[in-house]
Amino acid sequence: MTEAVVAGATHPDIDGVEVVQVAALEATADDVMAADGYLLGTPENFGYMSGALKHFFDTVYYDCLDHTRGRPYGLFVRAGNDGTGAVRAVEPLVTGLGWKAVAPPVVATGELTDAHLEACRELGMTLAAGLDLGIY
Repeated sequence: MTEAVVAGATHPDIDGVEVVQVAALEATADDVMAADGYLLGTPENFGYMSGALKHFFDTVYYDCLDHTRGRPYGLFVRAGNDGTGAVRAVEPLVTGLGWKAVAPPVVATGELTDAHLEACRELGMTLAAGLDLGIY
């Protein structure tokens, strides 16, 4: 799913966006503040976001709270259940940060399909194209 999101965000028709991929356990507040938008991915673990994504928010939240308001984000979830728990866990955090969703979360349940991957490509492309065009 991550590869598909990155493929969408780096589509050849999008010129003015640099995509930097940083693992959740390695991302810093400086990384977040340097970015104009965010694509967040997580597996659903026990009906919740991954521990790595939780650690990311724990690490960057307060440092970024007043500096990243209004920035766009997208969320994609590889769900073991129905994905709603992971989405519900992320939403209050991004809301608190003041980030704005560019599209509904992509939630892949069951077998990973071409439709899931296409939705991920579209999510990446939507965020990157909006940044490139100055919409966000």
